[in-house]
Amino acid sequence: MPNVRIQTLIDKFNLKNLTPDVDITLKKITLPDINRPALQLAGYFEHYEETRTEIIGFVEYSYMEHMDEEKKKEVYPRVLTSKVPCVVFCRDLQPDELFIKTATENNVAVLSTDISTSAFMSEIIRWLNVKLAPCISVHGVLVDIYGEGVLITGESGIGKSEAALELIRRGHRLVSDDVVEIRKVSDETLVGSAPDITRHFIELRGIGIVDVKTLYGVSSVMDTTNINLVIRLEDWDKEKKYDRLGLEESYTEYLGNKVVCHNIPIRPGRNLAVICESAAVNHRQKKMGYNAAQELYQRVQNSLSKKRDEDEE
Repeated sequence: MPNVRIQTLIDKFNLKNLTPDVDITLKKITLPDINRPALQLAGYFEHYEETRTEIIGFVEYSYMEHMDEEKKKEVYPRVLTSKVPCVVFCRDLQPDELFIKTATENNVAVLSTDISTSAFMSEIIRWLNVKLAPCISVHGVLVDIYGEGVLITGESGIGKSEAALELIRRGHRLVSDDVVEIRKVSDETLVGSAPDITRHFIELRGIGIVDVKTLYGVSSVMDTTNINLVIRLEDWDKEKKYDRLGLEESYTEYLGNKVVCHNIPIRPGRNLAVICESAAVNHRQKKMGYNAAQELYQRVQNSLSKKRDEDEE
């Protein structure tokens, strides 16, 4: 099951750890959802999600300041159960000593940030949704072409890495070679990234490993991109009929999400980089409302209609 370490959260958002005695290695965040425990501080614990990251904003903090000592002793242990991964105080607010003591006893990390509550909530939810999204690994190359994430797949040795290298030389950016990690961030969005070990490397048969970032600079790589298009490379089969117009889109599916897919036959002399580049631009153009195949079809229909009218006259 995907999870995020508390230390990773601290490093990502530059948080202050207010409970240094708590062993933060014992707990991990497993849910992208967060909770603001306003109702719990007021004593209502029905449907309390203890496994979520707890966020304390100015409203909750103001209420805590008006609570008497007996109320705090009653409520704090129920809020800070051992299942809570961590509590984050926003706006650089500082919890009282009893809160820190109760959190330490239950091994709950209390963190602090100077970011406003709404801004921090939106950022942590977005980040956790990516980190904790369902994930699979596929064999292929992921390249960002004109802002479109293009996943190039096909059998080993068919030329995926060579096409990616040529695309990089033409100014596009590499995300991952050989293994692509795909995360389902939402029902509409797939995000691709590289494993830490192979990030920014390309394997070229006969040459070996190439460090793209070192050779071509930081502008030639990126860590993640949305997967907008899949190009599947395959050996040319003269018996197979290939789509020559593109009136109907073909799709492939990853983690339940459909992505437009083009099957590209490979023959000697075909420039794969130019083909991939054109496919990406054409896909972007379709998203903007213009379909070249539909335009050609409409022209043919208009020509036939005009000829038919002339014949009737």
